[in-house]
Amino acid sequence: MAAGHPATAQAGLEVLEAGGSAADAAVAASLASCVAETVMTGLLGGGHGIHFEAASGRARNLDCFVAVPGLEAGPGPHAQLLELQVPFGTELVHYAVGVASCGVPGLPAGLGALHAEHGRLPWPRLVEPALRLAHDGVELPPAHAACLAMLEPVMTMREGAGLYAPGGRLLQAGGDLRQPGLVRALELLSDEGPRSLYEGSLADALLELMAERGGLVTRDDLAAYEAAWSEPVEVGYAGTRVLTREGLAPLADGLRALPELRGLAPGDRALALARALDRPDGDGETTNLVTVDGDGSACVLTSSLGLGSGDWLPGLDLHLNSMLGEADLIRGELAPGERMGSMMSPTLALDADGLAFAGGAAGGTRLRSALVQVLAGTLDERLGPQEAVDRPRLHPAAGLVHVEPGLGEEVTAALEDDGWAVRAWPDRHHYFGGVSVVTRAGAAGDPRRSGAAATLG
Repeated sequence: MAAGHPATAQAGLEVLEAGGSAADAAVAASLASCVAETVMTGLLGGGHGIHFEAASGRARNLDCFVAVPGLEAGPGPHAQLLELQVPFGTELVHYAVGVASCGVPGLPAGLGALHAEHGRLPWPRLVEPALRLAHDGVELPPAHAACLAMLEPVMTMREGAGLYAPGGRLLQAGGDLRQPGLVRALELLSDEGPRSLYEGSLADALLELMAERGGLVTRDDLAAYEAAWSEPVEVGYAGTRVLTREGLAPLADGLRALPELRGLAPGDRALALARALDRPDGDGETTNLVTVDGDGSACVLTSSLGLGSGDWLPGLDLHLNSMLGEADLIRGELAPGERMGSMMSPTLALDADGLAFAGGAAGGTRLRSALVQVLAGTLDERLGPQEAVDRPRLHPAAGLVHVEPGLGEEVTAALEDDGWAVRAWPDRHHYFGGVSVVTRAGAAGDPRRSGAAATLG
């Protein structure tokens, strides 16, 4: 079990120890992430997953990403998007937030689909770990505190100020994140099931806020939403069949373009990665988790709120997503009811003996470069999972290569000699993505996102 926060990983492990399936553990861990990782994700967001059933050998993608609202005309005038700038590394990134940036949430429907198709334990049992976290509060780890500081303008809007800056001071690393409204939200989800957000009490609360503030999501939008299963894209790599999805930053393209890295000098390795992965940048906050059960079934689930709209459901502490304000996700005209695009790439790799790799990443288009480098490290270069995740990364974007410390002067020189501009970062940074992975050799969470791994004893 690997995830973006120790509490998320422990929630999944608890359910595995109770006899739950990989899908059960993914549901419990995802719900826990909606308490422990609210800087990155939340119940009103969306995601993509992939599930592998060991008994049948079948893998399927799960689409529970945000949908475009507008299946019926909402009453009254609609709010306008709010423009703001957020410091990201050394640059200011433009975002649009506010209630009008909220699309139709998909995550609860996806968790419901996972449980219905592959779950063993009762639904309320899967909500229990998240409920305990909501009751007790959860520690804010260093990487999440750094993200919170970066996102302070939106995270402290409206109701968020009381959650993330209690007493007027922004929470720091090690601080106690308390979101008491999530107790009631999770109780409703436990009692009413995942459809609470589409036709129950949580739906009513969301629609009341939409009507009050001029949002776009309507009752028809919620009633029509369903998670969707589909067949994965397959590409051969390092003696395995890699299964993933064809998103806005296709992982398969990068793997197809990547030569064998094992045995290459550091400079040659860096050039191979830069040439295979060079794509335009995109931003957003995301988290990822991976579960594998004792039968060998696996689930990878990536989820996000985008930046978050800056609006919370009163009394429930649920942050609205901001996907309609994420310019990198909008390709062409948006039609009501359609899914928005996403860069998420939950991934499995199978070999002659079965499941060899299960992983995913957070970090906009950096999630692809991060995940490809970890895939290469584990499957091609034969590193252990934590070593592959910890190793310094690079990320190419339109002729510029961002480089983490530790890659060495040989790498910088090789890239510059090949015509690349190089930006050396002073420290390891969450800009370079957050990978969660499980392989036969173990599990690993990403220190760039204060990730964690836990295994059955």
